[in-house]
Amino acid sequence: MYEKTFPNKRFKHTIQFLKKHISTSEPILDLGVENPFSNIMKQHGFKVENTTGEDLDFDTSAIENSNATVITAFEIFEHLLSPFTVLQSIKTDKLIASVPLKLWFSSAYRSKTDMLDRHYHEFEDWQFDWLLEKTGWKIIDRQKWTNPTKKLGIRPVLRWFTPRYYIVCAERIKNPNS
Repeated sequence: MYEKTFPNKRFKHTIQFLKKHISTSEPILDLGVENPFSNIMKQHGFKVENTTGEDLDFDTSAIENSNATVITAFEIFEHLLSPFTVLQSIKTDKLIASVPLKLWFSSAYRSKTDMLDRHYHEFEDWQFDWLLEKTGWKIIDRQKWTNPTKKLGIRPVLRWFTPRYYIVCAERIKNPNS
């Protein structure tokens, strides 16, 4: 399955976290177009629908009109100029979201060939927690993990010890739109 693919550690941790908090009977709206991980969720029995590539900074109608009971957002908020707006537009009571953490020894990701594939935000865990709290979410579980590489150098060694990914399970505590 995914054990032999490139982001295998991230996928393994993410599916374990998702299974811990979400039942396969709960329909999921996964923010972002269909991708390898949304297919992994389906292979594990989850009912997953994806957004269709609309710019969520401008158009949150897919989120607002969804009948899903869970929203998942895996490495999507860093690509948005305003994750605050997207988090406010979610009407479900459950959110599973992960973000890459800001690394003090590495600058934010920016594609040189794709203007859309950029990180406008790389959060520290407290910043993401604060964003969730301000938009009406209470974190009920969180986890971090590293992203080691088999390259030589100072930064690759630091990646063995410095958490790169942060995932949370959150519940809606108040609807900021009401």
